[in-house]
Amino acid sequence: MPRLLIVCSFFLTIMSFSTSAYANNSAQLLLDARTGEILAAEHPDALRHPASLTKMMTVYMVLDAIHSRRLKWDSPVLFSKYAASRPPTKLGVKAGDEITVKEAVLSLIVRSANDSSAALAEKLGGTEENFAAMMTRQARRLGMMSTTFFNASGLPHPQQFTTARDMSTLAIALMRDYPDDYELFSTRSFTFRGRTINGHNNLMYRYKGMDGIKTGYTNASGFNLVSAVEKDGRRVVGVVMGGRTAASRDRIMEKLIDANIGKAESGDMLMASRSVSAQLDLARLGDDVPVPPSRSDAMAAINRITGANGNLDLQTASAYANPALTTGSIDNARPRPKFETSVEPMNKWQVQIAAANSAEAAMLLLADARSKIGGPLAELDTYTEMVTRNGVTFFRARFTGFETKEAARKACDLLVAKRYDCVLTPARS
Repeated sequence: MPRLLIVCSFFLTIMSFSTSAYANNSAQLLLDARTGEILAAEHPDALRHPASLTKMMTVYMVLDAIHSRRLKWDSPVLFSKYAASRPPTKLGVKAGDEITVKEAVLSLIVRSANDSSAALAEKLGGTEENFAAMMTRQARRLGMMSTTFFNASGLPHPQQFTTARDMSTLAIALMRDYPDDYELFSTRSFTFRGRTINGHNNLMYRYKGMDGIKTGYTNASGFNLVSAVEKDGRRVVGVVMGGRTAASRDRIMEKLIDANIGKAESGDMLMASRSVSAQLDLARLGDDVPVPPSRSDAMAAINRITGANGNLDLQTASAYANPALTTGSIDNARPRPKFETSVEPMNKWQVQIAAANSAEAAMLLLADARSKIGGPLAELDTYTEMVTRNGVTFFRARFTGFETKEAARKACDLLVAKRYDCVLTPARS
């Protein structure tokens, strides 16, 4: 009996660790879809595995291809051996068989089919790896600066991350850019080859005014949900990531919406497209794990894109922020300006505007800020600082060399006016 009690206690302890991991690290956000105002948030910029929320971007890419006439709804989608071999949840199409684009998209939304995701990726990108790079580039264009995709389905990948804030941005983009097609996300079931495929977004079926949009789950991510609700002219997008169970995740979403939808503005329009500069919200990363970075690697990449015209192309900057891109695509990028990375001595001030997933991306974000603000930033040094948290590495983007705190504060005011984040700190040697 004592041995049995010890064993039971051990498993209860392990279970408590596994469930509390999601409870303590859940991310929540409720966004006013009319104004872009955050109505409520908890850890909105914490990196999380997206799981099947990834398929929201896959669908966005398909809709983009349809509207640019590169695809039609009845275009055939061939299932390769690779696509057909993806693990469940899946549609179960055999290798060599074909379905239509419409059937594939519905299977992503309703069934969350991993095999259809891979087949669509190969249809549009040649390989799923190439398509994931395309997805990441599109994420940057939409302002999702903290998201990196490595597959089209959300199946586990150690470097595939997003944030609750980025997922809300993607949900708004789907509504705003493809309003007619967005209705597909409210599909509850569809018929495929004589059988009915039912969905599992249970909250959508019972919460009045909710029109989707996507659920997700893996062991690493916990239970994720993005929801959109319209009530009395108010429209909000909610994101919950890292729920312990589907039921508890749904309860969190309900409470999040009920408590805050009354704060949203009424109207008919959705928020405008958010620029890259508007999404630099990771500037608030703390200084708990400072690690001096190697500047040489960052500068080697920056020097490959230097030139005399001084104009920064954000599409190229987006490519640099995507580690899935090939070296060849970087080498073929257009020339870009050169920036110094020296660090000022003590007793001066610095400001941080963002944190990116690579030193190159951080430097290009600094270049973008300098080109937009000019003036007090024109002669300042820029540098990145590498920070590691829970095994994930960020690169802080900073301007340094302000002579006084007041000078740094004035620069922050200008940055904030341009919708950058800005954190002011003393410079370190």
